[in-house]
Amino acid sequence: MFEHKKIAVVLLSGGLDSTTMLAIAQSEGFDCHAMSFRYGQRHQVELAAARRVAERAKVSQHVTVDIDLRAFGGSALTSDAPVPKHRGPEDLSSGIPITYVPARNTIFLSFALAWAETLSCGNIFIGVNAVDYSGYPDCRPEYIAAFERMANLATKGAVEGRLPVKIHTPLIHWTKGQIIAQGLRLGVDYGLTTSCYDPAPDGAACGACDACQLRIKGFAEIGVQDPTRYSNAPLNG
Repeated sequence: MFEHKKIAVVLLSGGLDSTTMLAIAQSEGFDCHAMSFRYGQRHQVELAAARRVAERAKVSQHVTVDIDLRAFGGSALTSDAPVPKHRGPEDLSSGIPITYVPARNTIFLSFALAWAETLSCGNIFIGVNAVDYSGYPDCRPEYIAAFERMANLATKGAVEGRLPVKIHTPLIHWTKGQIIAQGLRLGVDYGLTTSCYDPAPDGAACGACDACQLRIKGFAEIGVQDPTRYSNAPLNG
Protein backbone atom coordinates (compact mmCIF):
# COMPACT_ATOMS: atom_id res chain seq x y z
CA MET A 1 0.00 0.00 0.00
CA PHE A 2 1.31 3.45 -0.91
CA GLU A 3 1.68 5.87 1.99
CA HIS A 4 -0.20 8.60 0.10
CA LYS A 5 -3.42 6.61 0.46
CA LYS A 6 -3.52 7.47 4.17
CA ILE A 7 -2.55 11.15 3.89
CA ALA A 8 -5.15 13.88 3.37
CA VAL A 9 -5.15 17.62 2.93
CA VAL A 10 -8.07 19.07 4.89
CA LEU A 11 -9.41 22.57 4.26
CA LEU A 12 -9.95 23.95 7.76
CA SER A 13 -11.75 27.25 8.34
CA GLY A 14 -12.31 26.84 12.08
CA GLY A 15 -16.05 26.59 11.53
CA LEU A 16 -18.51 23.90 12.47
CA ASP A 17 -18.46 22.03 9.16
CA SER A 18 -14.71 21.88 8.54
CA THR A 19 -14.04 20.90 12.16
CA THR A 20 -16.49 18.02 11.92
CA MET A 21 -14.99 17.00 8.60
CA LEU A 22 -11.50 16.92 10.12
CA ALA A 23 -12.76 14.60 12.85
CA ILE A 24 -14.35 12.35 10.23
CA ALA A 25 -11.15 12.20 8.18
CA GLN A 26 -9.13 11.27 11.25
CA SER A 27 -11.70 8.65 12.27
CA GLU A 28 -11.21 7.08 8.83
CA GLY A 29 -7.51 6.73 9.50
CA PHE A 30 -6.16 9.66 7.49
CA ASP A 31 -3.01 11.47 8.54
CA CYS A 32 -4.34 15.00 8.17
CA HIS A 33 -2.53 18.11 6.99
CA ALA A 34 -4.74 21.16 7.54
CA MET A 35 -4.83 24.24 5.34
CA SER A 36 -6.47 27.57 6.27
CA PHE A 37 -6.60 30.88 4.43
CA ARG A 38 -6.17 34.50 5.40
CA TYR A 39 -7.88 35.94 2.36
CA GLY A 40 -8.96 39.37 3.59
CA GLN A 41 -12.11 38.06 5.24
CA ARG A 42 -13.78 40.38 7.70
CA HIS A 43 -14.27 37.47 10.11
CA GLN A 44 -10.59 36.69 10.70
CA VAL A 45 -11.48 35.34 14.13
CA GLU A 46 -12.01 32.08 12.26
CA LEU A 47 -8.22 31.75 11.88
CA ALA A 48 -7.76 31.64 15.65
CA ALA A 49 -10.49 29.01 15.76
CA ALA A 50 -8.73 27.00 13.06
CA ARG A 51 -5.52 27.07 15.10
CA ARG A 52 -7.37 25.89 18.21
CA VAL A 53 -9.03 23.06 16.30
CA ALA A 54 -5.80 21.98 14.59
CA GLU A 55 -3.93 21.93 17.90
CA ARG A 56 -6.66 19.96 19.63
CA ALA A 57 -6.81 17.46 16.77
CA LYS A 58 -3.00 17.14 16.70
CA VAL A 59 -2.85 17.35 12.91
CA SER A 60 0.49 16.55 11.32
CA GLN A 61 0.80 20.06 9.93
CA HIS A 62 -1.29 23.22 9.81
CA VAL A 63 -0.51 25.98 7.32
CA THR A 64 -2.26 29.32 6.82
CA VAL A 65 -2.00 30.71 3.30
CA ASP A 66 -2.22 34.44 2.63
CA ILE A 67 -4.30 35.55 -0.37
CA ASP A 68 -5.79 39.05 -0.64
CA LEU A 69 -9.22 38.59 -2.19
CA ARG A 70 -10.11 42.10 -1.04
CA ALA A 71 -8.28 43.23 -4.18
CA PHE A 72 -11.29 42.03 -6.15
CA GLY A 73 -14.11 42.57 -3.65
CA GLY A 74 -17.45 41.31 -4.89
CA SER A 75 -18.52 39.95 -1.52
CA ALA A 76 -19.65 41.30 1.83
CA LEU A 77 -16.95 39.09 3.40
CA THR A 78 -14.13 40.83 1.51
CA SER A 79 -15.45 44.40 1.37
CA ASP A 80 -17.23 46.98 3.49
CA ALA A 81 -20.65 45.96 2.18
CA PRO A 82 -23.03 45.11 5.03
CA VAL A 83 -23.51 41.46 5.90
CA PRO A 84 -27.19 40.47 5.51
CA LYS A 85 -28.93 39.84 8.82
CA HIS A 86 -32.20 38.27 9.94
CA ARG A 87 -32.97 36.68 6.58
CA GLY A 88 -35.92 34.31 6.69
CA PRO A 89 -35.92 30.63 5.66
CA GLU A 90 -37.24 31.48 2.21
CA ASP A 91 -34.36 33.92 1.65
CA LEU A 92 -31.76 31.45 2.91
CA SER A 93 -32.96 28.83 0.44
CA SER A 94 -33.10 30.99 -2.69
CA GLY A 95 -30.62 33.03 -4.68
CA ILE A 96 -26.90 33.61 -4.20
CA PRO A 97 -26.27 36.05 -1.33
CA ILE A 98 -23.71 38.84 -1.19
CA THR A 99 -21.65 36.76 1.26
CA TYR A 100 -20.66 34.51 -1.65
CA VAL A 101 -16.95 35.08 -2.35
CA PRO A 102 -16.26 34.76 -6.10
CA ALA A 103 -14.37 31.55 -6.93
CA ARG A 104 -13.35 31.02 -3.30
CA ASN A 105 -13.67 27.23 -3.20
CA THR A 106 -11.98 26.95 -6.60
CA ILE A 107 -9.04 28.95 -5.26
CA PHE A 108 -8.91 27.02 -1.99
CA LEU A 109 -9.13 23.63 -3.69
CA SER A 110 -6.41 24.64 -6.15
CA PHE A 111 -4.03 25.46 -3.30
CA ALA A 112 -4.97 22.23 -1.55
CA LEU A 113 -4.34 20.32 -4.76
CA ALA A 114 -0.87 21.84 -5.12
CA TRP A 115 0.03 20.98 -1.53
CA ALA A 116 -1.37 17.48 -1.91
CA GLU A 117 0.94 16.90 -4.89
CA THR A 118 4.00 17.82 -2.85
CA LEU A 119 2.84 15.42 -0.10
CA SER A 120 2.30 12.59 -2.62
CA CYS A 121 -1.31 12.67 -1.50
CA GLY A 122 -4.42 12.16 -3.60
CA ASN A 123 -7.03 12.90 -0.91
CA ILE A 124 -8.51 16.33 -0.27
CA PHE A 125 -11.33 17.00 2.20
CA ILE A 126 -13.62 20.02 1.95
CA GLY A 127 -16.62 20.68 4.20
CA VAL A 128 -19.12 21.83 1.59
CA ASN A 129 -22.79 21.24 2.23
CA ALA A 130 -25.67 21.26 -0.26
CA VAL A 131 -28.55 20.95 2.23
CA ASP A 132 -28.27 23.63 4.92
CA TYR A 133 -26.25 26.20 2.98
CA SER A 134 -26.64 29.76 1.74
CA GLY A 135 -26.96 29.16 -2.00
CA TYR A 136 -23.26 29.13 -2.89
CA PRO A 137 -22.70 27.56 -6.34
CA ASP A 138 -19.33 26.10 -5.31
CA CYS A 139 -20.91 23.94 -2.61
CA ARG A 140 -22.90 21.77 -5.02
CA PRO A 141 -22.11 18.11 -5.83
CA GLU A 142 -21.84 18.86 -9.55
CA TYR A 143 -19.19 21.51 -8.87
CA ILE A 144 -17.13 19.11 -6.73
CA ALA A 145 -17.40 16.39 -9.38
CA ALA A 146 -16.22 18.84 -12.06
CA PHE A 147 -13.24 19.98 -9.98
CA GLU A 148 -12.25 16.39 -9.30
CA ARG A 149 -12.33 15.62 -13.04
CA MET A 150 -10.19 18.68 -13.71
CA ALA A 151 -7.71 17.75 -10.96
CA ASN A 152 -7.21 14.32 -12.49
CA LEU A 153 -6.41 15.95 -15.82
CA ALA A 154 -4.12 18.60 -14.36
CA THR A 155 -1.74 16.85 -11.96
CA LYS A 156 1.42 14.89 -12.72
CA GLY A 157 0.62 11.96 -10.45
CA ALA A 158 -2.89 11.51 -11.82
CA VAL A 159 -1.81 11.75 -15.45
CA GLU A 160 0.90 9.16 -14.79
CA GLY A 161 -1.73 6.88 -13.26
CA ARG A 162 -0.08 6.57 -9.85
CA LEU A 163 -1.83 9.27 -7.78
CA PRO A 164 -5.51 9.79 -8.63
CA VAL A 165 -7.21 12.72 -6.91
CA LYS A 166 -10.29 12.24 -4.76
CA ILE A 167 -12.22 15.21 -3.37
CA HIS A 168 -13.94 14.01 -0.19
CA THR A 169 -17.15 15.78 0.83
CA PRO A 170 -18.57 13.72 3.71
CA LEU A 171 -21.01 16.45 4.79
CA ILE A 172 -22.47 17.37 1.43
CA HIS A 173 -25.88 15.69 1.91
CA TRP A 174 -26.24 16.23 5.69
CA THR A 175 -28.29 18.79 7.57
CA LYS A 176 -26.53 20.97 10.13
CA GLY A 177 -28.13 18.91 12.88
CA GLN A 178 -26.77 15.68 11.41
CA ILE A 179 -23.31 17.25 11.08
CA ILE A 180 -23.29 18.38 14.71
CA ALA A 181 -24.60 15.02 15.95
CA GLN A 182 -21.84 13.17 14.12
CA GLY A 183 -19.21 15.59 15.43
CA LEU A 184 -20.37 15.08 18.99
CA ARG A 185 -20.14 11.31 18.53
CA LEU A 186 -16.54 11.83 17.41
CA GLY A 187 -15.72 14.03 20.39
CA VAL A 188 -15.66 17.42 18.63
CA ASP A 189 -15.59 20.42 20.97
CA TYR A 190 -17.74 22.98 19.16
CA GLY A 191 -16.74 25.58 21.73
CA LEU A 192 -13.47 25.85 19.79
CA THR A 193 -15.25 26.79 16.56
CA THR A 194 -16.77 29.95 15.14
CA SER A 195 -19.30 30.41 12.35
CA CYS A 196 -20.22 34.10 12.35
CA TYR A 197 -19.67 36.27 9.26
CA ASP A 198 -19.81 39.53 11.21
CA PRO A 199 -18.48 39.00 14.73
CA ALA A 200 -18.14 41.75 17.32
CA PRO A 201 -14.66 43.18 18.04
CA ASP A 202 -14.39 40.82 21.01
CA GLY A 203 -15.18 37.82 18.80
CA ALA A 204 -18.77 37.30 19.93
CA ALA A 205 -21.04 35.98 17.18
CA CYS A 206 -23.80 38.27 15.90
CA GLY A 207 -26.50 35.57 15.97
CA ALA A 208 -28.25 37.09 12.95
CA CYS A 209 -26.14 36.47 9.82
CA ASP A 210 -26.84 33.47 7.59
CA ALA A 211 -24.02 31.41 9.10
CA CYS A 212 -25.18 32.07 12.66
CA GLN A 213 -28.79 31.26 11.82
CA LEU A 214 -27.84 27.96 10.19
CA ARG A 215 -25.66 27.06 13.16
CA ILE A 216 -28.38 27.92 15.68
CA LYS A 217 -30.91 25.91 13.66
CA GLY A 218 -28.58 22.89 13.65
CA PHE A 219 -28.11 22.82 17.40
CA ALA A 220 -31.84 23.35 17.95
CA GLU A 221 -32.57 20.47 15.56
CA ILE A 222 -30.87 17.98 17.89
CA GLY A 223 -31.74 19.72 21.17
CA VAL A 224 -28.17 20.54 22.16
CA GLN A 225 -26.94 23.86 23.56
CA ASP A 226 -24.69 25.81 21.21
CA PRO A 227 -21.46 26.69 23.08
CA THR A 228 -20.79 29.75 20.91
CA ARG A 229 -20.78 33.13 22.64
CA TYR A 230 -23.33 35.45 21.02
CA SER A 231 -23.58 39.22 21.37
CA ASN A 232 -27.28 38.79 22.01
CA ALA A 233 -27.78 35.24 23.22
CA PRO A 234 -30.28 33.48 20.89
CA LEU A 235 -32.78 30.86 21.90
CA ASN A 236 -31.18 27.73 20.49
CA GLY A 237 -32.17 24.69 22.47
